[in-house]
Amino acid sequence: MTERKGEDTAMKSVRTVRDAFAGGKAFIPFITAGDPCIEKTEEFILAMEAAGADMIEIGIPFSDPIAEGVVIQEADLRALRSGTTTDAIFEMVGRLREKTDMPLVFMGYLNPVFHYGYERFFRRCEEVGISGIILPDLPFEEKGECAEIAAAHGVDVISMIAPTSQERIRSIAQEACGFLYVVSSMGVTGMRSEIRTDLAGILDAIREATDLPAAVGFGINTPEQAARIGALADGVIVGSAIVKIVAEHGEDAAPYITNYVSGMKKALRGIK
Repeated sequence: MTERKGEDTAMKSVRTVRDAFAGGKAFIPFITAGDPCIEKTEEFILAMEAAGADMIEIGIPFSDPIAEGVVIQEADLRALRSGTTTDAIFEMVGRLREKTDMPLVFMGYLNPVFHYGYERFFRRCEEVGISGIILPDLPFEEKGECAEIAAAHGVDVISMIAPTSQERIRSIAQEACGFLYVVSSMGVTGMRSEIRTDLAGILDAIREATDLPAAVGFGINTPEQAARIGALADGVIVGSAIVKIVAEHGEDAAPYITNYVSGMKKALRGIK
């Protein structure tokens, strides 16, 4: 990717979404921006990178996050109560870009992006170095206009493949960019003791249709799960377990997040 400079940010060249998978199995943690405050989110992201994260999903808080379980719903409400805005998140990412070139992607919902304005939103993504966005409520059949504007600004709109997408895997995968987000289980995000979806079958179908990497998310929270799913997929995504650490420890969560991310990354690499 060529160097992208924001209006107010002396930004280094930013790695792409695909770069996150270049070193082997990718560990991709999620964190809600603004929980407990935007300054701590910045600190936590840098701590996760130092602990071995390959790419980080930054959640844009929303009042009606339909794909999220209670843990992330409550984090969204805390972030909104703390005064977190989309502009504040962009400013935080701009500050991060003075310190890191790691791939960063947004996880959010269509309503805030639509009201911000597609062109304005993705132009700001380009300025601060956001490499991709995941929009769980954007139907595959309706992503055209949004994806075209995003692509014009170097932002990948990441496609999701759910257990119910079996018959549509090929069409979704062939039109995807960046990486494919494979949903491990039906329902909302949250920690699960067991994941029984036929992930191997889904991943085989994806690989028949595209050479894009595929990462699995929803429900993964233990090193054992990470190792087992990492043996099948190109990467593992973890959200609720990290957001729960923030809920428990608040502004003092950084060392606990560091320990957790380090342990998950070691498990993913097969390091005991």
